[in-house]
Order: sequence, then C-alpha cells, then structure tokens
Amino acid sequence: MSDPNKVGKLKRSYLLHYIDASFGGATPEWFLIGKHISDMSVNLNPSTEVIKNILDETVTNDNGYEPSIEANTYFADTNDAIYPKIKDISMNRLTGDACKTKVLEVIIDTDGATHDAWQEDCIVKPQSYGGAQGGVNIPYNINFDGNRKQGTATISDRVPTFEPAAA
Repeated sequence: MSDPNKVGKLKRSYLLHYIDASFGGATPEWFLIGKHISDMSVNLNPSTEVIKNILDETVTNDNGYEPSIEANTYFADTNDAIYPKIKDISMNRLTGDACKTKVLEVIIDTDGATHDAWQEDCIVKPQSYGGAQGGVNIPYNINFDGNRKQGTATISDRVPTFEPAAA
C-alpha cells in the first residue's frame, strides 16, 4: 500500500532553487530560478583522490564536494528582483562579498504544506552578457560557499519561508 503523503515520481518542477536577491539584506528576497531554463542541475563536483602507496595498497581520500549551478539562460528582465544585482555584478565587474548571497533548495516530495529545504551561502558570478536576437542573456553560475543549513520551507504564491532545523 502506498503512502498517501508521497507524491510518486518527482517532476522537475518539484525541485526548486531560489537565490536571495537582497544580497545580504535583513530579510531574504527569494528569486525563483528557472523561468527561461529547460535544463539545470546542481553539479556536486565531488573531489576524491586515489593514491597507490609503495605497499601496492590503494587509498581513496574523500575531499568533499564543490557544488555549483550553471543558470545558462537568464534573460535580463527589469521586473525580476535579481536583475539589478546581476546587472551590477556583470557591468561593474564586482568581486568578493559584493557577489555573496544565499541559495535555497526546496524539494517537494510530499503532499504536505511543509517541505524539506536547505539554505547555503553562495557566490553569484555572471559568465557573459549579450546573446542572440530575442533578449539580453546574462548566464550566471552559483557556487555554493558553505554554512549549509537544513530545515523546512513553506511556499505561498511561489514565495518560500525557510525555517532552519533546531540545532
């Protein structure tokens, strides 16, 4: 018998990625990524090192992950909360803390109102700007930067509210 709270095979739209368009503001302004994107994944970029020692033993060192997202299509839209900052970073070649914000990942795998979520610091870096006829494209990368917190999110009108798990 199946669990009535489970949703079955997850549609891609059940894995949501947001970035905080306030870039360090007191209250997050979550921008949902994906409007013009047909394919996007979190690249975990696992880092392992395999060493064969002088005793002919193989040792594997697990150095963790360096996750990132390539948002290959972002058509500049003055109505998007993220647009002013993406424009500022790319046109003024900003670096360091000026590019730092938070990413929020929400997975909708139950019928409930509360969903598993993870928030983490990140660096947002536009890769280019311009593109073909049809719109100004500013593709950007999101590099996860630690301080990952697990919690839950509720979503109302596509706007999430994140609640970190108790420590």
